[in-house]
Amino acid sequence: MAFGVALTIIVVWGVTGPIFKYSDTWQLVINTGTTIVTFLMVFLIQKSQNKDSKAIQLKLNELIAASRFASNRMVDIEDLSEAELDVLRKFYQKLADMAEADTDIHTSHSIDVAQRLHKHKKSVRMGISAGDTGSQE
Repeated sequence: MAFGVALTIIVVWGVTGPIFKYSDTWQLVINTGTTIVTFLMVFLIQKSQNKDSKAIQLKLNELIAASRFASNRMVDIEDLSEAELDVLRKFYQKLADMAEADTDIHTSHSIDVAQRLHKHKKSVRMGISAGDTGSQE
């Protein structure tokens, strides 16, 4: 509907060109109008994006809360400072490095238990490679 209204305004403006002899005032009307509409649309789009962002954050928080293995420290991280987010990113980079070194692609860790599970898996592998066939992951 907004597109239709905008198109109608532009067509009317274009048709009135010969009536106003394509004057500077005639051109100024459309320039001013489009500038005002653009200015207002920026705020409208930003409000819509903020609402979408909040909805996504809430959905992610629900997934974190529902997952037994997820770290609850991830809930509401959008309130952290840039430096705190960088620290978390480093933790996740380390977690990714550990997962990359792991041969089992189905293994998943949270920050809180990643190192403990990684050490456990290593010790189990060492036990198996040393001839201990009774222990399993």
